Amino acid sequence: MGNALEALRQVVDLFLHLDVHLSTVIQSYGTWTYGILFLIIFCETGLVVTPILPGDSLLFAAGTFAAKGDFNPSLLIPLLCVGAILGDALNYSIGRYMGPKVLQGDSKIFKKEYLEKTQRFYEKYGGKTIIFARFVPIVRTFAPFMAGVGKMKYSQFALYNVVGGIVWIVSFVLAGLFFGNIPAVKKNFTLVIMAIIVLSIMPAVIETVRVKRKVV
Repeated sequence: MGNALEALRQVVDLFLHLDVHLSTVIQSYGTWTYGILFLIIFCETGLVVTPILPGDSLLFAAGTFAAKGDFNPSLLIPLLCVGAILGDALNYSIGRYMGPKVLQGDSKIFKKEYLEKTQRFYEKYGGKTIIFARFVPIVRTFAPFMAGVGKMKYSQFALYNVVGGIVWIVSFVLAGLFFGNIPAVKKNFTLVIMAIIVLSIMPAVIETVRVKRKVV
């Protein structure tokens, strides 16, 4: 129990002080930080067991550091786009070949509410869920997995994957690049990161409340 609480505390601390942690990583690892960011984005989108890794907030933070000259946007953006696209492709493959077996029985990893939330997105948006889900934490991680389970044609999935990955990475990194060095944003960086997190999960929360009201 103590280890679990400590791990949760570390994750919360990572989100709340992302600017400090990223600055420390840059100072410690220099150019290797590109690879670390690539790995985080790849895992957050590609492994269904790591949906709590920072996504939107990390991209915005990376953009702000790029604005200060710590990253080269011409390298950072394409690299993270590749990470996001490869991550979803891996997730799709896991769902296609392992999903039916993994989902049998009561799984502690694949929480029922996560799967139901993702299913509602598919019911509402169809294949475009792969694009829209990029902007919704948790659903972003489970959408490609469920596409694989549902045997979505890979050619269709690949198109949505590429478009969604590029739009997601470019929009958040550029947002950080253009707004990150505004004095008000720099002064309240933690609040801005928290606002991004809240806004990104708001659609899923609203959809969940709407569905529960229908049931009641």
